[in-house]
Amino acid sequence: MQFDLSSYLIYLFNSDPQPGKIAVVGGCREYTGAPYFSAISALKIGADLSHVFCTKDAAPVIKGYSPELIVHPILEESDSVRDEFKRSTLAKVIAEIDKWMERFDCLVVGPGLGRDPFLLDCVSEIMKHARESKVPIVVDGDGLFLVTNCLDLVRDYHLAVLTPNINEYKRLVQKVLNCEVNDQEGTQQLLSLAKGLGGVTILRKGESDYISNGEEVSAVNIFGSPRRCGGQGDILSGSVAVFLSWARQCAAEGGWSPSPTILGCISGSAILRKAASLAFVNKRRSTLTSDIIECLGQSLEELCPVS
Repeated sequence: MQFDLSSYLIYLFNSDPQPGKIAVVGGCREYTGAPYFSAISALKIGADLSHVFCTKDAAPVIKGYSPELIVHPILEESDSVRDEFKRSTLAKVIAEIDKWMERFDCLVVGPGLGRDPFLLDCVSEIMKHARESKVPIVVDGDGLFLVTNCLDLVRDYHLAVLTPNINEYKRLVQKVLNCEVNDQEGTQQLLSLAKGLGGVTILRKGESDYISNGEEVSAVNIFGSPRRCGGQGDILSGSVAVFLSWARQCAAEGGWSPSPTILGCISGSAILRKAASLAFVNKRRSTLTSDIIECLGQSLEELCPVS
């Protein structure tokens, strides 16, 4: 698909987009950086509010990274809940997040989530409730592990976006298409994978990012950074969530006709790649994820100058 990113961004910002309440579901005892990166990137892109739903152990750490984030320590891991209390605990988790669900314009599931069985059970239920509320879902990190093992969480949900890296994509292809990744027919295989999931949008991360909802394939080739520091996928998930929300509003108002999930992925990918390039110019081989986040504003300005 041919797509003029600058024209879209200019149109988007001139339309004064209102949606901007993003929630990140992730963060456990071992992994606190990933949900922070995703949530703070959403704010840097232009979200009004950014929430993080995490475990009790992770909450003080994530809150300590930034006072800008709204942190909810409601998730539980297996070792903190006795078996006889797991059902009631799960009900409490869902009741708490349901208080907020209708306020969210997009949910990001997976950054720093980990693979604790009870925690994944909680997140599975959260995703089901998000679907019922028609809240878009961006799935990354360990959220992709969860989805790959329970495809019905996203199957046929056109407001779901999966952002797999090379290995995560390989597992999805094996599970959905029952074959191995074939890069010689990469575009067609990506189309087939998205179709096999019923129109879910997939952003396949790599040297170039390829995006498909089962009907079309788009590519983002903007040069990023030769330094591949961990955490860039978390920036991407937060960025896609914001742009998806804005694109959905534009579509509802009769604006741009292409899929909001496609537009959200293209925009988020391009902004991240430009920011990574700018950060590398400044920090070279010592570039870290935090350096890229600090360049998101400049990236937006260069791709969409304020008149």
